[in-house]
Amino acid sequence: MTIAMAAYKAVYAVEDVERKLRNLHGDAQDSLRNTYQRMIETGGQRLAIKPASLPDRGALQAELPNFAEPLEHILRAVALAADSRDPVEVTPMLLLGDPGIGKTHFARRVADLLGTNWALAPMNALTAGWILSGASSQWKGARPGKVFETLVQGEFANPVVVIDEIDKAAGAAQYDPLGALYSLLEHDTARHFTDEFAEVPIDCSAVVWVATANDPAGIPGPILDRLDVYEIEAPDEAGRRAIAARLYRELRDSHDWGGGFAPELGEAALAALSEASPREMRRLLATAFGAAKLDGRDELLERDFARARARRGSRIGFVQ
Repeated sequence: MTIAMAAYKAVYAVEDVERKLRNLHGDAQDSLRNTYQRMIETGGQRLAIKPASLPDRGALQAELPNFAEPLEHILRAVALAADSRDPVEVTPMLLLGDPGIGKTHFARRVADLLGTNWALAPMNALTAGWILSGASSQWKGARPGKVFETLVQGEFANPVVVIDEIDKAAGAAQYDPLGALYSLLEHDTARHFTDEFAEVPIDCSAVVWVATANDPAGIPGPILDRLDVYEIEAPDEAGRRAIAARLYRELRDSHDWGGGFAPELGEAALAALSEASPREMRRLLATAFGAAKLDGRDELLERDFARARARRGSRIGFVQ
């Protein structure tokens, strides 16, 4: 753990919100009126938080063995800000790699490292067209976008926002679901981003942007130009073993029932679990813990993971 330093930053001007509220027509949506009232009540200041010193570099590298380059990207920014009054400034990044290799976990750890929160904007969702910038309040069921919600309804001015599967974004020809990023990913224009629902300028310049993708071909060139691109390889055997051991400890320590199990995973079980991808490991562990409990054991065995993989594989394919 590192000691965190915090200062307040203005995310929006309350007088702008008060003016919008006064000018609302009588037929305006209640949700918009309530949004303005909450913004006035909470005020426009949010915490901009950062580490006061560099974290344990070796421990992070061991935990994220296949993310050495993007981790250095973050640590360089922290090193510049840690012993100064300046905020952490992280240029937007793209993590490019196969599904299930830990890209989203890396983004969560970045938020932990910086002492802030994180939000996920899945671009493969049906609502991806509006997920970043919100939908106009004139539409029925309209609501603010993910960026507005994270900054205005949260407590931090510098959250980590994960644009998940940015290469899967799709929308009607008249609306570009990634259109908001052209300004959000530029520091100067991000200071005056306007959500289409609330129509109040908010300062997004401190947001830490992490995009993930499997194929860069689906990402517009101007967006790619705004991102530092890192190709993430699948972890090697040693890396998978380290990840498997960490996930076992995390799952064990985060549950009350975990105290009934051994502190570390046995060698044979660790070898079996490390054959899976990082994404699959957590599912296999959850099943294996249950299997061991049913058998009255306090340790996981190799067969627990084989049983879980077999059950998962039996659902794939055609019924003869």
